[in-house]
Amino acid sequence: MAQSTAAPRPIPHPSPLRRRTVAGYAIGSLGTGGFGTLPGLVLLYYMTDSLGITALVAGLIVTVAKLWDVVIDPVIGALSDRMRQRSGTRRTLMLVGALSLPLFFAATFAVPAELTGSLAALWVLIAFVLSTTAFSLFQVPYIALPVEIAGDYDGRTRLLTWRVVVLTVAILVFGAGGPVLRGLGDDPRLGYLLMGVVAGLVISIGLSASSFTAPRGLAAGGGAPSRVADAYRQALVVLRESRPLRRLLGGFVLQALATGLMLAAAQYVATWVLVSEDSVTLLFLALIAPAVLVTPVWGRLARRYGKERMYLLASVLFGVAALSIVIAVIAPGAWIYLPVGVAGAAYAGMQALPLAMLPDVIAHDGRRRGRERAGVVSGVWTAGETAGMALGATLLALVLSIAGYVESTAEVVVVQPASATLAIVLAFSVIPAALVAASILVLRGYGLSRRDIDTPAPVGAPVSDDQPAGDDR
Repeated sequence: MAQSTAAPRPIPHPSPLRRRTVAGYAIGSLGTGGFGTLPGLVLLYYMTDSLGITALVAGLIVTVAKLWDVVIDPVIGALSDRMRQRSGTRRTLMLVGALSLPLFFAATFAVPAELTGSLAALWVLIAFVLSTTAFSLFQVPYIALPVEIAGDYDGRTRLLTWRVVVLTVAILVFGAGGPVLRGLGDDPRLGYLLMGVVAGLVISIGLSASSFTAPRGLAAGGGAPSRVADAYRQALVVLRESRPLRRLLGGFVLQALATGLMLAAAQYVATWVLVSEDSVTLLFLALIAPAVLVTPVWGRLARRYGKERMYLLASVLFGVAALSIVIAVIAPGAWIYLPVGVAGAAYAGMQALPLAMLPDVIAHDGRRRGRERAGVVSGVWTAGETAGMALGATLLALVLSIAGYVESTAEVVVVQPASATLAIVLAFSVIPAALVAASILVLRGYGLSRRDIDTPAPVGAPVSDDQPAGDDR
């Protein structure tokens, strides 16, 4: 069956990595880490405990906004490929997202005091949907860049290792600093507004700076889907044709669900288990400080033993650490920071290694198919990651609702039933551990190694979409 558009050009072999390129790409994670962390940490709590929105409705708002991302990410991925074919770069799309995000992000936490109930919920929904849309305009092409700027298995490990170092620092800064900014004012709503404005500006600075890392090349014309339906078709095609992508994405989505659940539950653990809202900052210090130190270690281990093996090891370590936190049901206390720290060290590997494996998957797919689909793959990846993180907050909201969690406004103090406290601990321990265990089973079918990535392609015609070669291995 003939193609309706010209085939995209193959991925060029990038130049050797320079430190400036590594640093420029990594700084983008100052923004992605901030946007990925702060709403997941405080947005649900903001709605249930400051705006008086029920847990189920608050969870629905987060889910709708994030699932909107799932809908648009494949389209943005295809658009990113098309813009690169026409203009030679993905930079323009990234800058549009980076510069428009601060306004929408601040608005999310700027609900007027006069609005309550359904009107407050509608305000948050609209503002957060616009925020996530702006973020996706940056994030999707950003994830497509490594295969274009790092040319081999170890180069991508180096590039993504330092990106995750910055990511973990960003999570620490936003996770610890966001609640501090929130607490600076006597009025909680003004505190949230201050947090939203400052965080939005910092996020935008990181995203904007990293946008200039996007390579510029010669425009090729044609190549990428021009219609929305074509974008979704391409997304389904790449998932069908690449088993490594299906396995890596499936495992990563399950882990995003687990970490999204723990992230959303952290504030509740601080307030109702450790009985101190401020202890959420200590939880983040325990989680992220080890990750900052350990991320380069995961990179060195990956270069020696392979990303795939080390990713599985990090996943097992995270699951065991999370499971041990269940003891807090009967003995809450400061000891919880120790397993959280171990989970943080493992989380560093769970972030750096799959992100370093993704450009290997893209390059492998491009070599087999003879054409570039980096934007399409990154759109699929971002949609999956976003869905996992969003459903983490939704799952927490569902668990809290079933357990009888009592919502409140900022001016009202409530007492939670024992069932709600139990549910909070389970959402921070047993349920994430079970999700990570399921992800390990999925990842065992990934199948790619250094040999598959760095071995020159055999001479011969590339595999076409019309005659797929079955599952890639």
